Amino acid sequence: MPGTDPVPGVGGAAVRGRAAGPSWSVPGTADEPVPGPGNLPGGSGPSARTGAARDERPDTGGAPGAVGITALSLPYQVVAAVALAVVGVFACVHLAMAFLHVAPSNTLSKQHGEAVDDWVFPEFEQNWKLFAPNPLQQNIAVHARAEVVENDGARRTTGWIDLSADDGAAIRGNLLPSHVNQNELRRGWDFFVNSHTDDNRPNGMRGQLSERYMRRIAMLRLDGHHLGGRIERIQLRSASQAVEAPVWSDEKTDTRISYRLLPWWSVTAADLPGGVSGGRTEADK
Repeated sequence: MPGTDPVPGVGGAAVRGRAAGPSWSVPGTADEPVPGPGNLPGGSGPSARTGAARDERPDTGGAPGAVGITALSLPYQVVAAVALAVVGVFACVHLAMAFLHVAPSNTLSKQHGEAVDDWVFPEFEQNWKLFAPNPLQQNIAVHARAEVVENDGARRTTGWIDLSADDGAAIRGNLLPSHVNQNELRRGWDFFVNSHTDDNRPNGMRGQLSERYMRRIAMLRLDGHHLGGRIERIQLRSASQAVEAPVWSDEKTDTRISYRLLPWWSVTAADLPGGVSGGRTEADK
């Protein structure tokens, strides 16, 4: 056709009528071939560059094209498999212990009840009072006072310190309150009450454990009050007050405060992380 020249294309085919369209509609020029995947000069095209980048990746020792654990070398695969197995076994054991703790009494829980309690208490204790037919309707506060030996050797007894009020002050207005302030003291007191009779005598093997637990909680809280001397003994009590019935209810509620007073406990060096100078246990008496 007059005025047009053949333009070499891919595979030797000719493209005619170059002047009929805009210059950007035909890659290359009239005198240059259009490069394709199969005729990149010297292997310098995108495919060659991709292959070069792939060859520069560090060798992890795994199978070519493998992902995840299989991309690791054999020693690392063994370490990863062992770690996953340990985590899996721990999760299964924990779920089994928690199930036996909340399940009705059965052969396993009777035979291994002590091991279950040692695993669950006190960090993983389960409680279903939220779903009880009659939820708790009392405000219970835990108070503590201490017998302090001052630097001159004089002994004095402090007034009652409201430990629950300290927790409430730390929670109120805090967008991310600590689990310690929310639950440690409250659950510790429940633990003590459930493992003691009404006259504060242990009703099982967990009684002494709950006493040590409460003593340590109280000592940690009192340590922040700077009582001006060495604490030798502490005493705890609870103040319980029923929640007043709503105005639309005909229920009559006694809202007077009732107290449960515990005996004096001598403190020990194990009751504070830094130890208690001159402290002693009940067994040392």
